[in-house]
Amino acid sequence: MESSKQSLSLQNRGESSSTHLASKGKQIVQGHGEVFTHFVSFPLAIYPELKKNLEAFRNSILGDNDKNALMFKGTTLAEVGIDKSIFVSPNTLHLTVVMLKLENKESVDAALNILKSIASNVKHALDNRPVFIRLKGLKSMNDSLDKTRVLYAPVEEVGNEGRLLSACHVIIDAFANAGFAGKDAKSRLKLHATVMNASYRKGGKNTFDAREIHKEFGNKDWGNYLIKEAHISKRSWYDSDGYFHCCGTLPFPHK
Repeated sequence: MESSKQSLSLQNRGESSSTHLASKGKQIVQGHGEVFTHFVSFPLAIYPELKKNLEAFRNSILGDNDKNALMFKGTTLAEVGIDKSIFVSPNTLHLTVVMLKLENKESVDAALNILKSIASNVKHALDNRPVFIRLKGLKSMNDSLDKTRVLYAPVEEVGNEGRLLSACHVIIDAFANAGFAGKDAKSRLKLHATVMNASYRKGGKNTFDAREIHKEFGNKDWGNYLIKEAHISKRSWYDSDGYFHCCGTLPFPHK
């Protein structure tokens, strides 16, 4: 692997004119009243074929010109709590490793230093080899398809060696030890690619009925993808490509 690919790429970009506050962005509050401002992500929106796959999934449910493409046993989309606002934007598709509390520039700078300091440990956890994931099927986060809050594609590491999980633990431990991650962050780790989330809806139902969607797409193969890098991403801010504002990156082995 070329040395340039081995090095850590850190970009402390600040709040540049290329970023903007999302109209529906919120801070995440999880257990113990913790409020998170940033997160470590594995971007998946870098893959055009996956973005097209997600768009086709959305269109097959919503249909064209208000004509439903997916049948819901005589009910309307509104009656089952489905509208376009609850679909994830293809431009933000990602896996979340750990949520972070970075409340000022000093804490962001400290987080970037942590990312730099663990580069060799992460590479070691990955055995300095590329790691691929497979996205297959659909599941409800709360295990109740008729009252789903989050519908997601489960993640499998290709080869099932556990290298990606080991790398995630290195990252989580480093930020938890610095006090930037939430309590029990490692036990909360559940790599998944969210495709629909009822919390994106402004007002109205906080769940939707995903049973017919699951019947149609429950075994969908979304494809295999290389995890190219880890980002420190800022919640509710987006760069010009539509992805979360990137404060810094840690490249993963590519070959």
